[in-house]
Amino acid sequence: MMFSISLVIIIVTCLVSYTALKNYDQLDKMSLQPYMVKNYRQYYRFITSGFVHADFQHLIFNMLTLFFFGPAIERLFMQLFQSKLVYILYYLLGIIVANIPSYIKHRNNSSYSSLGASGAISAVVFTAIMVDPWNTIYLFFIPIPAVIYGVLFLALSAYMSRKGGDNINHDAHMWGALFGIVFPLIFHPELGTYFLQMLTQPRFGR
Repeated sequence: MMFSISLVIIIVTCLVSYTALKNYDQLDKMSLQPYMVKNYRQYYRFITSGFVHADFQHLIFNMLTLFFFGPAIERLFMQLFQSKLVYILYYLLGIIVANIPSYIKHRNNSSYSSLGASGAISAVVFTAIMVDPWNTIYLFFIPIPAVIYGVLFLALSAYMSRKGGDNINHDAHMWGALFGIVFPLIFHPELGTYFLQMLTQPRFGR
């Protein structure tokens, strides 16, 4: 059985999020606060914000998604880069890159704060979709194609972003999704052609 980096990330994120939810000061220090980054150079927040969550529902949703999709991307990166260390770098960059637009937009807003692994999770999801869009996953025991899950994932993110009020960086889902597509294409552009070919060959349920 191969060592799973995704499982390690899930365990670490759950432990850190759990302790932070029990300690508001810790949650506050780890969340993304663009004003604090800009004025006090607290750059660590770009990464730590990806390991804390607004509530247990938020945490469970993100970690279940990583559980479903993460191992497949680990195997893919082993094939493409011959190293799982690239997967770790990719996951952390997913958090950072998805947070940058929020930083730029809210860097002068002292009251803005967001948190969650949204960027990295969305990156993992859309890399997986690009590689195998018709892969079957089970959402609450309901089988659905990965590409449909991705659409629902973004639709929910867009709705929650408009709703607001929960400190979750839902906008990061879109930027994370873009990163999840662009990152592997930079090194292996042939994946784009492969995705288009796969998309025209539905195999859901087989």
